[in-house]
Amino acid sequence: MKKQDVSARLALALVLSAITVGLAACGGSEEAPPRQAPPVTVAPATKAAIRDYQVFTGSTRAVESADIVARVPGTLETVEFAPSAEVQAGQLLFTIEETKYRAARDAAQAAVQYAEADLLRTRTELERVEKASRSRAVSEMDVDRARANRDMAIAAVASARAHLDDAELNLSYTQVKSPIDGVTSRNLIDAGNLVGQGGPTLLTRVNKLQPIYVYFHAPESMVLRFLSARADILAEEKERGDGGGAFVARATDEGFPYPGVIDFVDNQVDRNTGTIEMRVRLENEDHLFFPGLFVRIKVLGRTVPDAVLVPEVALGTDLGGKYVLTVGENNIVEQKYVTVGLSQADGMVHIRQGLTGDETIIVNGLMFARPGLPVTPLTAEQFAARQQQAAAGN
Repeated sequence: MKKQDVSARLALALVLSAITVGLAACGGSEEAPPRQAPPVTVAPATKAAIRDYQVFTGSTRAVESADIVARVPGTLETVEFAPSAEVQAGQLLFTIEETKYRAARDAAQAAVQYAEADLLRTRTELERVEKASRSRAVSEMDVDRARANRDMAIAAVASARAHLDDAELNLSYTQVKSPIDGVTSRNLIDAGNLVGQGGPTLLTRVNKLQPIYVYFHAPESMVLRFLSARADILAEEKERGDGGGAFVARATDEGFPYPGVIDFVDNQVDRNTGTIEMRVRLENEDHLFFPGLFVRIKVLGRTVPDAVLVPEVALGTDLGGKYVLTVGENNIVEQKYVTVGLSQADGMVHIRQGLTGDETIIVNGLMFARPGLPVTPLTAEQFAARQQQAAAGN
């Protein structure tokens, strides 16, 4: 670019700058229009009695659980249940080579009969020898020998009966039955496979799902408060019909729809975490819970009378912490820092400190409200009416 062109462009820029400054000076002689107070939606803080509570995470566990195993070696012959089926205690689930163990039981019964017959023989012989010894027809050695034979026969009967009991027990193990009421898993071994070789073989698992337990860990301070207030809490629950002091929710649930009863508090504190294990019992009549689920537990506390409540959307946060904006005298905005309690089911939040309950809270339009400046407070109905009028005008 030529040097003359650069000079020309620089001169043009200086002229434009001078014109702009002149116009600004002329405009500055007129007074700026007054700043209008921005409209905001407001709602009054309220007071109400609420239930204090804490929320924890935990997991579900079966009230009763049984591993179904093969306790004798053999071929798995039949599977007598469907996966995820409800079974009763004593119901047949599997059979294992029953013929083999029935034959062993029969042989043990025959051995008992043989031993009992031999015992009868030795007793008869002993009686005959003892009778003969009284007339000195036999020696004392013969009597001692007959008595020893009788005693060995008695021991043989006891041994044979023990073997029969063992054979009966093994035969009973060929019919694998559920020890509890519950719901089965799938069969882990198919029919035709060898089981019980070298130790018990896991065949399936039965879990009792009704009721079901929920375990969680709570800080010791919370547990101590709960225990000290337990009598009052139970009295309130009985009066209100709130249940057993706890409500449970799954990952997909809104709120805490399932009531439960706290029926266990451990007798020691975990030194590593400073928490105590607690348990909630759920009836689980519809089998909506099963072992291993991660859940949320809402534990109710005492009633808080005259709790100050504000809409949760009215809360703001800055470096100073949580705050709300209120409309004071002459519609001037005031910023008040608060200590926030627990959220409530109706979209309100408990304010523990910072408000008295008679303030007017800015709910919507927080970005337009500035502490120390005026606003135009509107109710939700008034704000909706303005929007309708604006839409009609367009």
